[in-house]
Amino acid sequence: MSDSATRYGETWVYESIVGAIPGLSLSQPVAVGIQFLLFEGLILAFAAVYDLWSAVPAGTAAVVVAAAGSYLMLALGEEIRRLETPQSYRRLLFSSSIEVVLGVLAFVALLTYLFSMDARSGQVPLYSLLLGEPPPAPAVYLALLVLWDLCYRIGTGWWASLTGLWRTVRFGDRFDAEARGRLLRIDLLTIGFAVVQLLLVPFIWGRTLLVAAVVGHVAAVLLVSGTSVALLRRD
Repeated sequence: MSDSATRYGETWVYESIVGAIPGLSLSQPVAVGIQFLLFEGLILAFAAVYDLWSAVPAGTAAVVVAAAGSYLMLALGEEIRRLETPQSYRRLLFSSSIEVVLGVLAFVALLTYLFSMDARSGQVPLYSLLLGEPPPAPAVYLALLVLWDLCYRIGTGWWASLTGLWRTVRFGDRFDAEARGRLLRIDLLTIGFAVVQLLLVPFIWGRTLLVAAVVGHVAAVLLVSGTSVALLRRD
């Protein structure tokens, strides 16, 4: 992370937290790998202790999507800071903390569904199906932590998509061919992360509202970032 970015507050909350850990300086692959191994290791440990092996595939899919979101944040941050992009775009993307707000809203909506709407649907609640009844407290803690991490990354992806389209519409004529090519990569990374989220669908299949939320979100990102890609590719 560049000194100028830190000085002007052009960092995501996630990057600020990681950067605040004394003596920690990790490359992108190492940081994402540690995150994946830590969460996946805890999932496997709790599965062994509480005999929750049926929850491992769903937990692993969530951890994979969250890790992909971490890679997106690190890769986009590095790529955007190397470009001569307008300061208003960088500050809107990195410093507004809107991705946290979107993550909180998504997380609260998910909890509302799991503990209210899902329980009244006539189906076995998803948390009971995965964690048993009654669910062990440590497993619930880990599940909520992974779900929050997942919601935060998804909120970040959506914010990157929205600000990317705004950037292209507002400032697209200022970029030369090389810069437009790099901005295309940024938008394609955002689309790629959205597509990865479809890994979650098999584990929520039959929960119509959850499936609609995930698929609808992916479709919205494809539309928004796809529009930015189309505009950047225009002569």
